[in-house]
Amino acid sequence: MQDSGAVGGGGRELASPHDWRARIETRLANTRPRHARECWLAPGVSPQESRDLSAYFPTAPIPAAVLIPLVERDDELTVLLTQRASQLKNHAGQISFPGGRIEPEDADPREAALREAHEEIGLEARFVSVAGYLADHILLTGFRVTPVVGFVRPGFELLLDRREVDDTFEVPLSHAFEPANHRSQRRLFGASAGEVRVWDIQYEGHNIWGATAGMLLNLYRLCVTDDATTIRDLAGLRDE
Repeated sequence: MQDSGAVGGGGRELASPHDWRARIETRLANTRPRHARECWLAPGVSPQESRDLSAYFPTAPIPAAVLIPLVERDDELTVLLTQRASQLKNHAGQISFPGGRIEPEDADPREAALREAHEEIGLEARFVSVAGYLADHILLTGFRVTPVVGFVRPGFELLLDRREVDDTFEVPLSHAFEPANHRSQRRLFGASAGEVRVWDIQYEGHNIWGATAGMLLNLYRLCVTDDATTIRDLAGLRDE
């Protein structure tokens, strides 16, 4: 089922492909990670719905970070995604961002996301310019994930760790942000909370869903809204 107004676009005209970078830079400028429990987001639902679901969040989730890599191609930004290896314990075979647990040696989520991206797909940190952070997203598998948004300069070469990643591919950001490509679904949120409405993104035979789609759609919501409260809820903490 398609529902183009459900993710907060409200029918407003989308930015051109060349405007997305400027919009993202503006919305994420001077942000830092937002870890407070009352600020956690459930991927794919609104901040208010996340607050309504907070009683079902894990009590002591494992800190993790992902890199949302936006590649600066000649004509527009693309999103670099991975397909996780089928033998993994968590999220096997799913479409995801590079990332993982924040290890003791990681200074912060930024360092963890860049380290994981290098370990999983060989993306060197020197090609990545971090724009900022989304608010933490909570996964019912027991992780609290900090999304680190970064612009990736072309010229990189990928080397996949086949123990963790089967493949990578790029999706035009304009495709991911187009409401007509957001497919409404209802999925269970844990054993007790019942069903919630979320959205998948289809692209050339790939089904982007779950936390990955939820983070992308929250980045989209952040870009298209002018509501100060929504901007505050979706982005990381802002140093004024």
